[in-house]
Amino acid sequence: MTPENKPFRLALLQMEAVGGDIEANLRAIQAAAVEAVGAGAACLLAPELALTGYGAGETIRATAEPADGKHVERLQTIVAETGIAIVAGFAEAADGVVYNSAVAVTPDGGRHVYRKMHLYGDYEKSLFHPGDTAPPVFRIGGLKAGMVICYDVEFPEMVRHLATSGADLVLVPTALPVCDHAAFIARSIVPVRAFENQVFVAYANHAGRDDAFTYAGLSGIAAPDGSDLARASETAAGVLIADIDPAAFAVIRASNPYLTDRRLGFSAAPGRT
Repeated sequence: MTPENKPFRLALLQMEAVGGDIEANLRAIQAAAVEAVGAGAACLLAPELALTGYGAGETIRATAEPADGKHVERLQTIVAETGIAIVAGFAEAADGVVYNSAVAVTPDGGRHVYRKMHLYGDYEKSLFHPGDTAPPVFRIGGLKAGMVICYDVEFPEMVRHLATSGADLVLVPTALPVCDHAAFIARSIVPVRAFENQVFVAYANHAGRDDAFTYAGLSGIAAPDGSDLARASETAAGVLIADIDPAAFAVIRASNPYLTDRRLGFSAAPGRT
């Protein structure tokens, strides 16, 4: 944390997206942004592929647009009208392929894009090309933030990269369906990522069901000590609110200095590979 970092209020949208209906989903994000501003939030995090819905299949590819296309422009308009930063997942068309991307739009006109590097399962691999660029770190309000998308957060090195790049907050748009390990990911892996990197991790999932998937909900915001600052139910859509204040966790950060104590210069034992 740098001295200029200041706390701010974060809103998280657990969303019942309408598959393939970008206009309906943009309206839902706009309504959530208005609600979040009313609660004093400075940033709204929406789920993975929030604009198209995650389970829309080939419609996702058919409606994909560049990062400067009309769909992201609509997000920029919402940001300009409400004054709140928005992070949301969208299908990005670029270089002749489609990426599973997230965009962070900030009130100062900033636009930051990350392309999901780790695609999960045959469904995603049939629709998207994997990204190959590390997630950026950018400023939202008084904090430095970065993005990864869903399955990415299950790879420890992704969040560690952001933490060592100076991020205090990791924003994770996700689409986690109901499965045997869904609760473990949401309730255990995500808080561990926060604890082992001494950062805040916000995890925004879908709720309900679409034509392809039933979603696990359980969106949440984890603090650097691994505790829940906010936690959604398994089923209900809605907006969560939490205050992100690094100073409130200064003691736990000082007592768990993983980033400064880690040693990377080790070598294999003789005779071993």
